[in-house]
Amino acid sequence: MSKIKLILLGFLLGIGGCAEAQILCKEFVYEPHAFPSCHASTIACLQNGDLVTAFFGGSYEGSPDVCIWVCRKPAGSDHWTEPAMAADGVINDTLRKACYNPVLYQMPDGELWLFFKIGSCVADWSGWLTRSRDNGATWSPREPLPDGFLGPIKNKPELIGNRLVCPSSTESDGWKIHFEIYDLDTHRWHKTPDIEAELAPSLQELGRITPIGAIQPSIIRLAGGTLQVLCRTQNGKLATSYSHDNGESWSRVELTNVPNNCSGTDAVTVNPILHALVYNPVQSELGDYRDPRTPLDVATSMDGIYWNKLVTLEHEPGSEFSYPAVVVDPRDSTLHITYTWKRQRIVYAHVKP
Repeated sequence: MSKIKLILLGFLLGIGGCAEAQILCKEFVYEPHAFPSCHASTIACLQNGDLVTAFFGGSYEGSPDVCIWVCRKPAGSDHWTEPAMAADGVINDTLRKACYNPVLYQMPDGELWLFFKIGSCVADWSGWLTRSRDNGATWSPREPLPDGFLGPIKNKPELIGNRLVCPSSTESDGWKIHFEIYDLDTHRWHKTPDIEAELAPSLQELGRITPIGAIQPSIIRLAGGTLQVLCRTQNGKLATSYSHDNGESWSRVELTNVPNNCSGTDAVTVNPILHALVYNPVQSELGDYRDPRTPLDVATSMDGIYWNKLVTLEHEPGSEFSYPAVVVDPRDSTLHITYTWKRQRIVYAHVKP
């Protein structure tokens, strides 16, 4: 498609500089609950139209009492169910650890998978999985992922043919991304090596040039079958990488022009020529990578490179609105979004681009 046609199509789709969106609904997922702190939500739009979200909640992030909680909004309902515990971090009678970063994904056969991590800290994480056959109402006993596998680290997998491509990352020896791939036919896992990264100025150590540190990739699908990821960094901008072989190998990680304040993001492909990104559009100053996680915006792009603001979901100076998750409703191409509200609640937003 020519550049002129793309520009005209962009205006017709309403994603140019005067882009407008309609927030169809914005609400707290649950009323104040027994746990005072929550974070890292995930959301799935099920085949029957139900919405399911999960998040970790407890005394504070990293506390041994932090569990994975699930709320459901059945199709046609105006209300979310009360939080129900789907998994905890009990190791044995004398040892309990925190749960982290749930990720929901409904498999083609309808089974709902819930990935999560258990550990005393990030370096201690192990990957786990629990399953639901009744659209998230009840959950199976947790099962460990193979040794060395963490599953999707924050953002949802992509099903490419018969392979579930899980975007993952590690933080113990610098921030590095990799991909863990599950074969639905053989039920076997394998993972890619850590993806090599370009060099860039470090914001933690002024004047030092280091490989780009990237974690928490989210996958979008470009025209022609190319996969692209957008990643959180400590370099003041989002990073990206591309795969032309369905996720088996990836280009070097490089910085984009999209601002990033070292906060989690999520992205999704809406249709073959439109992608959506939910993020904190804050450009970190050199040496300062902990800027407040506000505002929280939705942006759209036709190519995964240039992003235009669509709508602001939240903005309050000094507050935190963070760690979004986003999926597309296949029935009408609207966006279902959840995110952390001041570490106290989870918010759900329904956005029509």
